[in-house]
Amino acid sequence: MNIVVLCGGVSTEREISIVSGTEVCKALRGQGHRAILLDVFFGDEYVNLMDAFPEDYDVQEAAAYIRQRDSHIKSALANPNRSFFGANVTKICKMADITFLALHGENGENGKVQASFDLKRIRYTGTGYIGSALCMDKGLTKIMLKSHGIPVPEGFVMTADHFDYDLASRGLVYPVVVKVCNGGSSVGVYIVNNREEYEKALTAAFEIEGEVIVESYIPGREFSIGVIDGEALPVIEIAPLDLFYDYKTKYTPGAAIETCPAKLTGEETKRMKQLAVEGYKALCLDAYARLDFMMDREGNMYCIEANTLPGMTPTSLMPQEARAIGISFPSLCEKLVEASMKKYRKEKK
Repeated sequence: MNIVVLCGGVSTEREISIVSGTEVCKALRGQGHRAILLDVFFGDEYVNLMDAFPEDYDVQEAAAYIRQRDSHIKSALANPNRSFFGANVTKICKMADITFLALHGENGENGKVQASFDLKRIRYTGTGYIGSALCMDKGLTKIMLKSHGIPVPEGFVMTADHFDYDLASRGLVYPVVVKVCNGGSSVGVYIVNNREEYEKALTAAFEIEGEVIVESYIPGREFSIGVIDGEALPVIEIAPLDLFYDYKTKYTPGAAIETCPAKLTGEETKRMKQLAVEGYKALCLDAYARLDFMMDREGNMYCIEANTLPGMTPTSLMPQEARAIGISFPSLCEKLVEASMKKYRKEKK
């Protein structure tokens, strides 16, 4: 197949997106597909549209070309007439059999790209715009999960123009977690233990975004479960060597101990997988996603968020889960493409 691997963009996760895209593109070409790497924001003004999917292609060279534009983002964003889609992006994506979305962060995962592609009849990997929008907004995620009986940490949403520092009136006690509603890769997430830390965390979070979530901190063990086409992968446990599984820890090899399959009882494994699949359905997801959980010392499980475009870097969680059941990284990429193509085959019937 001719496949565009779409990466880059303008979010705080641009670099991680480029790394994911590079790995996916190499894997798909290794599987015999004519895959190319394309920056969603800058595109490629010099591409030969008559031969957009060449047989010979240097993925690393393409990634280096995309990174050359990093310093131009600020000036490009200053142009009020600038489209989010770069040169020839929609043209090339429309020519492809499918576009593999290796985007991370707000403008790739909030449903806007997906909705635009739906209107243009461009096929893409991952869930649609509704599930994407629901999962990008962690406040809405909590509401949807809770309404379907899936346990979540107690908490509330505050906005920058209407907030207070009184946790007691909200029924919470320290420690709590403060996080921006629409962040990703643990950007803008703070664990706080007292009033002083709480005020500092709110100030920092509101500098990133105008809406934040405050919720009970769940001490215990952290897990993640990928779901592909409605079926759960093995559970992976993440034990950061530092206190918190933050942005740096996620993308630094050796910064966390990741165990897959997780050391849980058979009943615990079954329960967590069941909650992951139920959460996947509750959030209107399709094709694939990854759901994250905490389990406290009493064995209570809480879904803390869902990721509609999981990272596909060498240290990412979903590839590790797949590998635990004998699915190689190239085979996983192929599986995600196949799961995503299913919905388009259904539309033709």
